[in-house]
Amino acid sequence: MEVKELVLKTLKESPQPLRPGDIAEKANLDKKEVDKAIKELKKENLIISPKRCYYAAK
Repeated sequence: MEVKELVLKTLKESPQPLRPGDIAEKANLDKKEVDKAIKELKKENLIISPKRCYYAAK
């Protein structure tokens, strides 16, 4: 599974929005990889940011 898919899966499984650091911890990924994946997922309109620095799956 690629980083983007793991990030999206982690966000979908979470009941509340997560910070990139939390996503990295839960998915066992590097925070820089998570940041890159978040940028791409935002461009693709698959995630939202309900408040600053927090992300959730649509």
